[in-house]
Parts: sequence; structure tokens; C-alpha cells
Amino acid sequence: MSAKKTTKTAAAKPRKATTTKTKASKASPTAKATKTRKPKADGKMSALDAAAKVLAGSSEPMTTKQLIEAMAAKELWTSPGGKTPHATLYSAIAREISVKGSDARFAKAERGKFAAKK
Repeated sequence: MSAKKTTKTAAAKPRKATTTKTKASKASPTAKATKTRKPKADGKMSALDAAAKVLAGSSEPMTTKQLIEAMAAKELWTSPGGKTPHATLYSAIAREISVKGSDARFAKAERGKFAAKK
């Protein structure tokens, strides 16, 4: 006769209690889009604000690399040491356009280029 192998089963773990969120606890997407940001306490401008200012003064659409260079030249904003500030700025602009929609400060002019919203 052959010996039959037996396996041990894991003890049942207790389930975590689930919580349900009510509609009142969720923030509406429009509330997030209309929220305005307070200026920084130290007076420094954010990269997104600086990009909006540069694009407002520009007559043609710009890439994010051109925006970073123009912001540094005008001394509005400089990178705190990141390797890809242009990619971060691109993401922030694209996020603002998708979240705020028609209230965004930016418009996508063509592939990789942004313009100020008129």
C-alpha cells in the first residue's frame, strides 16, 4: 500500500470590515476644478504659474523644454535639481487641462506644444 500525502490547510483569516462611502463624503470633481491655489508663503512662483505667465506673453505655442528655458531666463522659476523638469511640467499642464477643462489656463496647440488659453 502506498502512503497517502496530506496537506495542511491554512486557517481562515478573518475578513476586514468594509466601509462604504456616502455621496456627502466624496468631493465632487467640479469642486476640485474650481479650487484656486493660494500663493506660496515665500513668494516663489510655481512652475505651472510661471509657465502660464510665459505663455501669456508669447505669441506662439511652446514645448515644455522651451518653457523651462524661458522661465529660467526670465528668472520666474528654476528647477530645484530635478533631472526632467520638462516632463513634470508637461504632466502638470496636461493634468490641468483634463481636470479643469474649459477653465484651464492652457490649451494644447499641436503635438507637444501648449499655448495660453484666450
